[in-house]
Amino acid sequence: MASQGLRSNQLTFHEGDLDSADVVDLLHFHFEQMQSTSPPEACHVLPLDGLKHPAVTFWSAREDGHLVGVGALKELAPDHGEVKSMRTAPEALGRGVGSVVLAYIVTEARSRGYTRLSLETGSTVPFAAALRLYERDGFVPCGPFGDYRDTPFTRFFTREL
Repeated sequence: MASQGLRSNQLTFHEGDLDSADVVDLLHFHFEQMQSTSPPEACHVLPLDGLKHPAVTFWSAREDGHLVGVGALKELAPDHGEVKSMRTAPEALGRGVGSVVLAYIVTEARSRGYTRLSLETGSTVPFAAALRLYERDGFVPCGPFGDYRDTPFTRFFTREL
C-alpha cells in the first residue's frame, strides 16, 4: 500500500457492513479507545447496536479488500446530518484514509439535501489528528447540538454544505 496520497478511487465503500469480523473488531477497538480517552459524561461513541439505528448509515472503507476505515452519517433533521464513528484502521494511519472517508460522508450528506453537517469530538491530545482533519475540511467550531451537553472535554463543529 502506498504511504501517502490516497485517492477516493482507491477505496471502495460498503454500506451496512456491520457483520464483517474485521469491521466488528475495528469498532470494538474504536469503542474501547473512546471510552479510555473520554470522560464518561462526554463519551458519545455509538456501540455496534447504535450504528444499526434507522437514522444512521454506516460504511466500511476498503482498499483491495482490506478494511482501512469506517464512518457513519446520522440524520438529525431533514436538512442536518452528523458525522459519527469515524476511525482509521491502525495499520492505515497517516495515509489520508480519514480525509477520503470524510469526503464520502460529505458527498452523501449533500446528495440527501442536507444543508449542514455537524460533529462532536474530544479536545485532548488523542483527538488532535481528528481536530486537524475537521478544521482542514472546513468545519468550524459551534455550540452543542442535538442532545449533547457542553463539557470542558467536548468540541463541536459544523459545516454548511
